[in-house]
Amino acid sequence: MALICYHASHEQFPPSELLKFAVMAEEAGFDGIHSSDHFHPWSERQGQSGFSFAWMGAAMQATSLPFSMVCAPGQRYHPAIVAQAGATLAEMFPGRFNLELGTGEAINEVITRTGWPDKRVRNERLLECAGIIRRLWDGEEVTYSGHVKIQQAKLYTRPLQKPLLLCAAISIETARWAGSWADGLLTTAEHEVEKNHEKINAFRDNGGASKPIYLQYGFSYARNRKRRGRRSFSSMALKHTSPRKTRKPAYCQRF
Repeated sequence: MALICYHASHEQFPPSELLKFAVMAEEAGFDGIHSSDHFHPWSERQGQSGFSFAWMGAAMQATSLPFSMVCAPGQRYHPAIVAQAGATLAEMFPGRFNLELGTGEAINEVITRTGWPDKRVRNERLLECAGIIRRLWDGEEVTYSGHVKIQQAKLYTRPLQKPLLLCAAISIETARWAGSWADGLLTTAEHEVEKNHEKINAFRDNGGASKPIYLQYGFSYARNRKRRGRRSFSSMALKHTSPRKTRKPAYCQRF
């Protein structure tokens, strides 16, 4: 079964404008909404960084579609706060919210001034965070000390239906690792179709065979090829301009 979802890009558009886009996406027939999560945009030209968790509540109230968002717990977000935010959304909107966990991007995470760990450490930290979030959603009182620390934490508002915890992975290696613990996979689509199959198979062969997989495609569109190329380039350029000039929807396809 394939689902076509609209990607809400907080690094490109103000949250008020994205809220309108979410309503328009439902009216246009999209099957769901996926949200990015940035503290800094990719470039000055993009120029936005709304707080995704706050926006999610408004967008889910304004529509009836299922939603998901990517999040990197462990550095900028403590996993207990991620668990509380996710539980709150899932309690208010039963069966409509899932969460994709990733190891993060330095452009967002180093604001904590705690350095940028190597990939091995970030993977270990992410797995710890996923375990903590799941235990809190199960109603446990959690005390843990590792890459992240938590003491006597318990969630008192929990949803009847727990969200899925998917993994956001870019590489084949990370997709394979995610198959062993994540409830599903979100990954970016490659231009070479065979590479997409390699990531999908790596995830499925290591425990993800029966789990949902989503591919994110990026598109640049305009009235002609030349203008489309300028828009595609300008969305990542470093000179500041209005994000209205660089609109780029993205889609997820479930396999």
